[in-house]
Amino acid sequence: MTTNGRHEVLQEPTVYRTKIKDWPADERPREKLLKHGSVALSDAELLTIIIRTGTGKFSALDLARGLLHEARSLRGIARKSAAELMRMKGIGQAKAVELLAAFEIGRRLEARHGQEERIIVRSPEDVARVMIPRMRDLTSEEFYVLVLDAQNGLREEVKLTAGTLNASLVHPREVFKTAIDHRAAAIIVVHNHPSGNLEPSREDIEITHQLVESGKTIGIPLHDHLIVSGGGYTSLAERGIIQ
Repeated sequence: MTTNGRHEVLQEPTVYRTKIKDWPADERPREKLLKHGSVALSDAELLTIIIRTGTGKFSALDLARGLLHEARSLRGIARKSAAELMRMKGIGQAKAVELLAAFEIGRRLEARHGQEERIIVRSPEDVARVMIPRMRDLTSEEFYVLVLDAQNGLREEVKLTAGTLNASLVHPREVFKTAIDHRAAAIIVVHNHPSGNLEPSREDIEITHQLVESGKTIGIPLHDHLIVSGGGYTSLAERGIIQ
């Protein structure tokens, strides 16, 4: 919840060194959600519902607060791998998996928001709205091929590789095999920079030139190559690298 652009801290119940089921009913996160709705719960209380049970002398709320303290925010938790979560106090394999699943559901909902209707790609912003929610929390590079129809409608987003972007991982042959298999009229490619740097690397530019030339030969043009990181993006078409 925000007020004048600032995050409003919701009141959390007093820390109890007892099981949550023994708390007063109006302070239990599940009952509070049922009575007042999910917006009434703090970040820690929402995490508490996912974590479900405590460990040792710590309640589930204590564990949730510990996660938020160590990761500094919900987004910080969302960026962590299962192994990183399991290194946190009181988080075993089952809790780590449940947290990862919950955050992935949130990412997919955000990525698909508004996609019930057919998306027509008219600008890099149209692509960014689809791909940034999907890619901004990734800790390694992923490369997507976006399949467009003859009217620039977005038909499919195909993940081609995951790892460090280089010529051995992203080859025009694989990109255009995907395009042909999905009967693309044109394509856009997108990859992320987990470092936060939105500047295209030498490899990014070289691969883009290769894809442009291959697309001309095959007859499936490359419309753009987007680099995304955090909430931002760089369009290589806007930079004049794709002509």
